Amino acid sequence: MGPMTEQRPVVQTYAVTGMTCEHCVRAVTAELSALPGVEEVRIDLAAGTATVTSGQPLPVESVRAAVDEAGYDLAGGIA
Repeated sequence: MGPMTEQRPVVQTYAVTGMTCEHCVRAVTAELSALPGVEEVRIDLAAGTATVTSGQPLPVESVRAAVDEAGYDLAGGIA
């Protein structure tokens, strides 16, 4: 096997407040998915978290802005 040239994806989990239903999940997923480099978004409604997989670490300001655009709040950054 040759050396791995592919970078491993970065997985970050954020606490999001205000999500109460599937509509909330879809709104937050859509906004976070639109950020450059995002490969996957998983929302845990019960835990109030958003787990984002991306090619490189995302600036927390970008994540906060996306969550804010969806109408919710990022609770203190990375969970």
